[in-house]
Amino acid sequence: MIPKASRRSVVLSGLAALVTSERAHAFGDVGAFNPRVIVAGGKRLSSPRSSGPSAWSMELINRTSAPARLVPREVSLDRPELCNEPFALWAGDSDVGSLSSAERRGLAKFLRLGGVLVVDDSAPQQGVFGRSVRRELLRVLPESPPVRLNASHVLYKTFYIVDRPLGRVLGPPTIDAIVRGKNAQVLFLAHDLLGALARSEEGSYSLETEPSSYEHRQHAIRFAVNIAMYVLCSDYKDDQVHAPFLMRRRAQSR
Repeated sequence: MIPKASRRSVVLSGLAALVTSERAHAFGDVGAFNPRVIVAGGKRLSSPRSSGPSAWSMELINRTSAPARLVPREVSLDRPELCNEPFALWAGDSDVGSLSSAERRGLAKFLRLGGVLVVDDSAPQQGVFGRSVRRELLRVLPESPPVRLNASHVLYKTFYIVDRPLGRVLGPPTIDAIVRGKNAQVLFLAHDLLGALARSEEGSYSLETEPSSYEHRQHAIRFAVNIAMYVLCSDYKDDQVHAPFLMRRRAQSR
Protein backbone atom coordinates (compact mmCIF):
# COMPACT_ATOMS: atom_id res chain seq x y z
CA MET A 1 0.00 0.00 0.00
CA ILE A 2 1.44 3.38 -1.00
CA PRO A 3 1.09 5.87 1.90
CA LYS A 4 -0.55 9.21 1.18
CA ALA A 5 1.31 12.39 1.90
CA SER A 6 -0.14 14.59 4.57
CA ARG A 7 -1.65 17.96 3.73
CA ARG A 8 0.99 20.56 3.05
CA SER A 9 0.84 24.29 2.57
CA VAL A 10 3.52 26.04 0.58
CA VAL A 11 3.71 29.68 1.56
CA LEU A 12 5.56 31.74 -0.98
CA SER A 13 6.18 35.42 -1.56
CA GLY A 14 3.31 36.87 -3.57
CA LEU A 15 1.25 33.68 -3.28
CA ALA A 16 0.71 33.44 0.45
CA ALA A 17 -2.96 34.26 0.34
CA LEU A 18 -3.62 32.46 -2.90
CA VAL A 19 -1.97 29.08 -3.13
CA THR A 20 -2.44 25.99 -0.98
CA SER A 21 -1.09 22.74 -2.30
CA GLU A 22 -2.58 19.37 -1.45
CA ARG A 23 -0.69 16.68 -3.23
CA ALA A 24 -1.21 13.08 -2.19
CA HIS A 25 1.67 10.94 -3.36
CA ALA A 26 4.21 8.52 -1.99
CA PHE A 27 7.09 10.95 -1.62
CA GLY A 28 6.00 12.37 1.74
CA ASP A 29 6.25 16.04 2.67
CA VAL A 30 8.94 17.66 0.56
CA GLY A 31 9.98 21.06 1.83
CA ALA A 32 12.43 22.29 -0.78
CA PHE A 33 12.90 22.39 -4.52
CA ASN A 34 15.75 20.06 -5.40
CA PRO A 35 16.72 19.85 -9.09
CA ARG A 36 18.43 16.49 -8.90
CA VAL A 37 20.35 15.54 -12.02
CA ILE A 38 19.75 12.13 -13.53
CA VAL A 39 22.69 9.92 -14.40
CA ALA A 40 21.80 7.24 -16.95
CA GLY A 41 24.15 4.91 -18.74
CA GLY A 42 27.07 6.52 -16.93
CA LYS A 43 26.51 9.86 -18.71
CA ARG A 44 26.85 12.89 -16.45
CA LEU A 45 26.00 16.52 -16.96
CA SER A 46 29.13 18.37 -18.06
CA SER A 47 30.39 21.91 -17.47
CA PRO A 48 29.22 24.61 -17.80
CA ARG A 49 25.65 23.29 -17.58
CA SER A 50 26.52 21.31 -14.46
CA SER A 51 26.30 24.63 -12.59
CA GLY A 52 22.75 25.17 -13.86
CA PRO A 53 20.83 23.23 -11.17
CA SER A 54 22.43 25.21 -8.33
CA ALA A 55 21.79 28.47 -10.18
CA TRP A 56 18.18 27.38 -10.68
CA SER A 57 17.73 26.92 -6.94
CA MET A 58 19.36 30.27 -6.20
CA GLU A 59 17.07 32.10 -8.63
CA LEU A 60 14.04 30.49 -6.99
CA ILE A 61 15.17 31.53 -3.51
CA ASN A 62 15.99 35.08 -4.54
CA ARG A 63 12.80 35.66 -6.49
CA THR A 64 10.16 33.83 -4.46
CA SER A 65 11.59 33.05 -0.99
CA ALA A 66 10.69 29.42 -1.63
CA PRO A 67 13.08 26.87 -0.11
CA ALA A 68 15.51 25.17 -2.45
CA ARG A 69 18.64 23.07 -2.20
CA LEU A 70 21.72 24.90 -3.46
CA VAL A 71 23.79 21.76 -3.99
CA PRO A 72 21.55 19.34 -5.90
CA ARG A 73 22.81 15.80 -6.11
CA GLU A 74 23.05 13.35 -8.96
CA VAL A 75 20.65 10.42 -8.90
CA SER A 76 20.69 7.24 -10.95
CA LEU A 77 17.58 5.82 -12.54
CA ASP A 78 18.29 2.37 -11.14
CA ARG A 79 18.75 3.50 -7.53
CA PRO A 80 15.95 3.60 -4.92
CA GLU A 81 16.98 7.17 -4.01
CA LEU A 82 15.31 8.33 -7.22
CA CYS A 83 11.94 7.97 -5.50
CA ASN A 84 12.94 9.86 -2.35
CA GLU A 85 11.87 13.20 -3.86
CA PRO A 86 9.31 14.21 -6.49
CA PHE A 87 11.54 16.04 -9.00
CA ALA A 88 14.40 15.13 -11.30
CA LEU A 89 16.15 16.74 -14.24
CA TRP A 90 17.47 14.83 -17.24
CA ALA A 91 19.71 16.89 -19.51
CA GLY A 92 22.23 16.18 -22.23
CA ASP A 93 23.23 16.66 -25.85
CA SER A 94 23.69 13.12 -27.19
CA ASP A 95 21.76 9.89 -27.53
CA VAL A 96 21.15 8.33 -24.12
CA GLY A 97 21.36 4.82 -25.52
CA SER A 98 19.11 2.01 -24.36
CA LEU A 99 18.18 2.06 -20.70
CA SER A 100 18.79 -1.09 -18.74
CA SER A 101 15.87 -3.06 -17.34
CA ALA A 102 16.68 -1.73 -13.87
CA GLU A 103 16.73 1.86 -15.15
CA ARG A 104 13.39 1.43 -16.88
CA ARG A 105 11.86 -0.04 -13.74
CA GLY A 106 13.20 2.80 -11.62
CA LEU A 107 11.90 5.45 -13.99
CA ALA A 108 8.51 3.75 -14.23
CA LYS A 109 8.22 3.66 -10.44
CA PHE A 110 9.22 7.31 -10.09
CA LEU A 111 6.52 8.38 -12.54
CA ARG A 112 3.94 6.00 -11.12
CA LEU A 113 4.41 7.62 -7.70
CA GLY A 114 3.75 11.05 -9.20
CA GLY A 115 7.28 12.28 -9.87
CA VAL A 116 7.91 15.21 -12.21
CA LEU A 117 10.70 14.92 -14.77
CA VAL A 118 12.12 17.76 -16.88
CA VAL A 119 13.93 16.66 -20.03
CA ASP A 120 16.24 19.49 -21.11
CA ASP A 121 17.98 19.14 -24.49
CA SER A 122 21.31 20.98 -24.32
CA ALA A 123 21.63 20.90 -28.13
CA PRO A 124 18.06 21.39 -29.30
CA GLN A 125 19.11 22.41 -32.82
CA GLN A 126 20.19 18.79 -33.35
CA GLY A 127 17.57 17.27 -31.05
CA VAL A 128 19.40 13.96 -30.66
CA PHE A 129 19.11 13.89 -26.87
CA GLY A 130 15.44 14.81 -26.80
CA ARG A 131 14.46 12.22 -29.39
CA SER A 132 16.37 9.47 -27.59
CA VAL A 133 14.73 10.24 -24.25
CA ARG A 134 11.30 10.19 -25.89
CA ARG A 135 12.16 6.81 -27.36
CA GLU A 136 13.13 5.38 -23.98
CA LEU A 137 10.11 6.89 -22.23
CA LEU A 138 7.83 5.34 -24.84
CA ARG A 139 9.19 1.98 -23.73
CA VAL A 140 8.51 2.85 -20.10
CA LEU A 141 5.07 4.42 -20.63
CA PRO A 142 3.72 3.11 -23.94
CA GLU A 143 0.21 4.10 -22.92
CA SER A 144 1.14 7.77 -22.35
CA PRO A 145 2.50 9.45 -25.49
CA PRO A 146 3.54 13.11 -25.23
CA VAL A 147 0.98 15.80 -25.99
CA ARG A 148 1.38 19.50 -26.62
CA LEU A 149 0.66 21.69 -23.59
CA ASN A 150 -1.89 24.38 -24.26
CA ALA A 151 -0.78 28.00 -23.87
CA SER A 152 -3.32 28.33 -21.05
CA HIS A 153 -1.62 25.64 -18.96
CA VAL A 154 -0.94 26.63 -15.36
CA LEU A 155 2.80 26.13 -15.95
CA TYR A 156 2.83 29.54 -17.62
CA LYS A 157 1.38 31.36 -14.60
CA THR A 158 2.45 29.62 -11.41
CA PHE A 159 4.45 32.69 -10.38
CA TYR A 160 5.31 34.80 -13.40
CA ILE A 161 3.01 35.35 -16.34
CA VAL A 162 4.97 34.04 -19.32
CA ASP A 163 3.60 33.49 -22.78
CA ARG A 164 5.97 30.76 -23.96
CA PRO A 165 8.89 28.54 -22.91
CA LEU A 166 12.39 29.91 -23.32
CA GLY A 167 15.95 28.85 -22.52
CA ARG A 168 19.37 29.73 -23.87
CA VAL A 169 17.83 29.51 -27.33
CA LEU A 170 14.43 30.65 -28.52
CA GLY A 171 13.29 27.16 -29.47
CA PRO A 172 9.70 26.20 -30.29
CA PRO A 173 6.86 28.32 -28.84
CA THR A 174 5.33 25.33 -27.06
CA ILE A 175 6.44 22.27 -25.13
CA ASP A 176 5.29 18.68 -25.17
CA ALA A 177 4.54 16.77 -22.00
CA ILE A 178 3.47 13.38 -20.77
CA VAL A 179 0.28 14.06 -18.87
CA ARG A 180 -1.05 11.46 -16.47
CA GLY A 181 -4.26 12.20 -14.65
CA LYS A 182 -4.40 15.97 -14.35
CA ASN A 183 -0.64 16.49 -13.96
CA ALA A 184 2.04 17.09 -16.56
CA GLN A 185 4.67 14.67 -15.28
CA VAL A 186 7.31 14.84 -18.00
CA LEU A 187 8.18 18.16 -19.63
CA PHE A 188 10.17 18.02 -22.88
CA LEU A 189 12.19 21.22 -23.35
CA ALA A 190 13.94 22.02 -26.63
CA HIS A 191 15.36 25.31 -25.37
CA ASP A 192 18.55 24.48 -23.37
CA LEU A 193 17.19 25.84 -20.09
CA LEU A 194 20.30 24.92 -18.11
CA GLY A 195 22.40 26.78 -20.65
CA ALA A 196 20.53 29.97 -19.76
CA LEU A 197 20.99 29.38 -16.02
CA ALA A 198 24.62 28.21 -15.93
CA ARG A 199 27.07 30.50 -14.15
CA SER A 200 30.83 30.61 -13.73
CA GLU A 201 32.57 30.49 -10.35
CA GLU A 202 32.75 34.29 -10.49
CA GLY A 203 28.98 34.48 -10.85
CA SER A 204 28.73 35.61 -14.46
CA TYR A 205 26.58 33.74 -16.96
CA SER A 206 28.59 31.06 -18.74
CA LEU A 207 26.77 31.01 -22.07
CA GLU A 208 25.28 33.71 -24.26
CA THR A 209 21.62 33.46 -25.13
CA GLU A 210 20.51 33.33 -28.75
CA PRO A 211 19.49 36.01 -29.48
CA SER A 212 21.68 37.72 -26.91
CA SER A 213 19.70 40.08 -24.68
CA TYR A 214 18.95 40.78 -21.04
CA GLU A 215 15.24 40.33 -21.68
CA HIS A 216 15.75 36.91 -23.26
CA ARG A 217 17.67 35.59 -20.25
CA GLN A 218 15.18 37.05 -17.79
CA HIS A 219 12.32 35.36 -19.63
CA ALA A 220 14.20 32.04 -19.46
CA ILE A 221 14.83 32.45 -15.73
CA ARG A 222 11.18 33.28 -15.13
CA PHE A 223 10.16 30.15 -16.98
CA ALA A 224 12.55 28.11 -14.83
CA VAL A 225 11.04 29.64 -11.68
CA ASN A 226 7.58 28.72 -12.94
CA ILE A 227 8.64 25.11 -13.41
CA ALA A 228 9.97 24.98 -9.85
CA MET A 229 6.74 26.48 -8.56
CA TYR A 230 4.77 23.91 -10.53
CA VAL A 231 6.71 21.16 -8.76
CA LEU A 232 6.13 22.73 -5.33
CA CYS A 233 2.49 23.66 -5.97
CA SER A 234 1.27 21.10 -8.45
CA ASP A 235 -2.36 21.70 -7.55
CA TYR A 236 -2.21 25.45 -8.04
CA LYS A 237 -5.81 26.52 -8.54
CA ASP A 238 -6.56 27.89 -11.99
CA ASP A 239 -9.80 29.70 -11.30
CA GLN A 240 -11.35 33.13 -11.09
CA VAL A 241 -10.30 33.80 -7.50
CA HIS A 242 -6.74 34.41 -8.72
CA ALA A 243 -7.64 36.89 -11.46
CA PRO A 244 -6.63 40.07 -9.53
CA PHE A 245 -3.27 38.60 -8.52
CA LEU A 246 -2.55 37.36 -12.04
CA MET A 247 -3.43 40.74 -13.50
CA ARG A 248 -0.97 42.44 -11.14
CA ARG A 249 1.76 39.96 -12.03
CA ARG A 250 1.08 40.52 -15.74
CA ALA A 251 1.39 44.26 -15.32
CA GLN A 252 4.65 43.95 -13.40
CA SER A 253 6.21 41.67 -15.99
CA ARG A 254 5.75 44.13 -18.87
